[in-house]
Amino acid sequence: MLTKKEVLLQARTCLGKYCKGCEICDGRACRNQIPGPGAKGVGDTAIRNYEKWKEIRVQMDTLCSNRPVDTTFELFGKKFAFPFFAGPVGAVNLHYGEKYNDATYNDVLVRACTNAGISAFTGDGTDPNVMISATQAVKRAGGIGVPTVKPWDAPTVAQKMKLVRESGAFAVAMDVDAAGLPFLKDRNPPAGAKTVEELGEIIREAGLPFIVKGIMTVRGARKAKEAGASAIVVSNHGGRVLDQCPATAEVLPEIAEAVGDSMKILVDGGIRTGVDLFKALALGADGVLICRPFVTAVYGGAEEGVEELIIRLGAELKDTMAMCGAGSLAEITRDMVR
Repeated sequence: MLTKKEVLLQARTCLGKYCKGCEICDGRACRNQIPGPGAKGVGDTAIRNYEKWKEIRVQMDTLCSNRPVDTTFELFGKKFAFPFFAGPVGAVNLHYGEKYNDATYNDVLVRACTNAGISAFTGDGTDPNVMISATQAVKRAGGIGVPTVKPWDAPTVAQKMKLVRESGAFAVAMDVDAAGLPFLKDRNPPAGAKTVEELGEIIREAGLPFIVKGIMTVRGARKAKEAGASAIVVSNHGGRVLDQCPATAEVLPEIAEAVGDSMKILVDGGIRTGVDLFKALALGADGVLICRPFVTAVYGGAEEGVEELIIRLGAELKDTMAMCGAGSLAEITRDMVR
C-alpha cells in the first residue's frame, strides 16, 4: 500500500496552482485563493479551524481494562467501520487540478470509501452533470453515499432531489452556508439563504434522512431541528464563506449541549488526524467530516490513496481511544480532553 509521503509527492505533481499538497494542511499556503481550496478574506477562519483543534489536549489514562477498541459507528441504520466521512467537494478540476473532473473524482472516492467501510458525501455544482454523476456513483455503491445539494432555487433543488432518491442514497445533505460562496453569486441557477419554512418544505419533499451542513450557532441548530433535519454538520465551509468566523471546535460544545440527543451532530473544519477525531467526539460530535485530505488522497493515489488515509485515521483514533481509556465511541466523554 502507498504511504502518506508517497501520496503527497504524487499529488503535488497534479494538484494545480492553488492547492500545494502541504505536509500540514492548515489553510496557510492557500489562504485568500478562491477559486481553489483557500478561504474567504484573509483566510483567518480556515487557519483558526486547524489551530483550535491543536489547542485542545487529550487526557491519557491507561489504568483501565485491556480490551479491544470498537470504532464502529451507526448512522440512519447503516453501520460503518469508523465515525468519519469524506466531505463533499465540487468543481474539483477548477479548484484542485485537471487530473480529475467531478464524475471521475466521485467515482473513485465513493467506491474507495465504501470498500474501506465508511461513506462519502458528494458535492454539487452549477453544471447539472455534477449531481448526475455524483448520484450515479452513489447508486453504484448500493446507496452508501450522501449527495450534498447546494441551496439553489426551489425548481433546481426539486430536480436534484429526484436524482438523489433514484440513487438509493441512505441520506441527503444541503450545505446551506454555500450561499456565501463567491463563485455562486449571480449565477444560474441562483443559490441563496433559506428560511426555516423553505428548508422544512425541502426536507419534507426529500423523503430521506436530511443533514443540514453549515451550522455555527445554537440558534442555527434549533432552526434546523424546527425544519425537520435529522442531523446537522457544525461547519463554516472550511472558512471559505465568511472571514473572521469562530472555529468549529469553539462552537461545537455549546451546540452539542443545546441539541442533546434530538438529532445527530457531525462536525468538520481543520480536522486532520485521528487524535483530532477523538477530540471532536469528546466535545459532543457523533461523527466527523474530513474533506481536503481526501482530495489529496484521490489526486495522489486514487483508491489506494483513499484507503491509506482511512486506515491511518482509523488507527490513530483507535490508539487515542485506548490510551484514554475508551473502549467504544460511547465511552468517549468530555473529561477525556482539556
